Amino acid sequence: MRRLSALPAGRKLALWSRIVLTSVALALPMLATTHHAHAVTAELREDLLVAYGARIAGDEARTRIVLDFDRAPTIETRYIANPDRIVVDLPATAFAFAEADLQATGLFKDIRYGSMDATSARLVLTAARPARLAKAEVMPNEGGSGYRLVLDAELVPEQDFAALVSGQAWARSATDVATTATVPVAAPAADEFVIAIDAGHGGIDAGATGASTKTPEKDITLAFAKILHDKLKDLPGIRPVMTRDTDKFLSLSERVLISRQKGADLLISLHADTLRQADIRGATVYTISDKASDHMAAQLAERENFSDTIGGVELPTETEPEVGDILLDLTRRETQAFSISMAQAVVGSFEGQISLINNPHRHAGFRVLQAPDVPSILLELGFLSNKDDEKLLLDPVWREKVADLLVEAIKRYRQPEFANGG
Repeated sequence: MRRLSALPAGRKLALWSRIVLTSVALALPMLATTHHAHAVTAELREDLLVAYGARIAGDEARTRIVLDFDRAPTIETRYIANPDRIVVDLPATAFAFAEADLQATGLFKDIRYGSMDATSARLVLTAARPARLAKAEVMPNEGGSGYRLVLDAELVPEQDFAALVSGQAWARSATDVATTATVPVAAPAADEFVIAIDAGHGGIDAGATGASTKTPEKDITLAFAKILHDKLKDLPGIRPVMTRDTDKFLSLSERVLISRQKGADLLISLHADTLRQADIRGATVYTISDKASDHMAAQLAERENFSDTIGGVELPTETEPEVGDILLDLTRRETQAFSISMAQAVVGSFEGQISLINNPHRHAGFRVLQAPDVPSILLELGFLSNKDDEKLLLDPVWREKVADLLVEAIKRYRQPEFANGG
């Protein structure tokens, strides 16, 4: 084992960063995550890069960002429009610098960074005005103490940015371009009811943050999803599947795609958002609709649909279904009716048992609920902006109770099938 004094300065600093982060991770089982960034600390593997320093400077014409790494990172850059973003993909990285060191300024109005999955991380720079990278270079620091990534951005005309977006040759995965209407659906086993459990947010997209504990929404939804999965897996005739079972980023279309590929008969998307009104608390169940039931539902859908933007995903082009596609229209209507039935079952199971907001069944245009043939609900377990809700959301006993009530709601939803010999 090499002596600490023999290590280069940058490597020593990175090592100390690992030690500090490990201590924090051990002390706080559910590490707090900021709104703009997530430090990858759950598993501090030796293959993780460590970004131990960051700085940004510039104005509305030119802006420089510098990140310090313990080892040389490989990078890939691309451009995405609406909103205009510069995306920098990295290997798995632990971001060990302070959030204040990389606050959006100059050309950029928002900066996000964090893990995408176990092998990759991402930096997403949302531009206030169209911009391009005049320089994106990895170079060794003076004296051999680590490496730095230098990103020099400059203002460009809108048509030049559009040309960058259309002219780049980066390969998109099938999940980025697939449309939900044409995805082949897996055939479930006979008499098997498949439930897709979708833990909202993940990876670079931390979601909301607890008012008191600063706990990220993505940790709460994943913990609850695992409890619900465990309760459903032993029930006869039911097979639960999870869209994600680790801290990874999934686009909204990927969540829908995974559910449909696994032959889901029902999708339950789990969330715990925040509101400006800290006194509002309680669970809410949402179904999809072109028109929001109220202003709060519309705002919530807008924030949830923003997840793709945070993760640096190219948003799909909205296309209208063909007028003559009557079968698809009928399928959507039937699916919506089943979704409403499930929402009503959840509200009925929760009433008198846990806190619900006024008018607990609401609707809005959530993209994660867009599958035309899979009944889907989005369940807000509570609001992290409310201290009472936050306390309950972190309470293992409360989680178990809510999961049991949700299982009862699923049984209630399926009763008509049983009555008909399904």
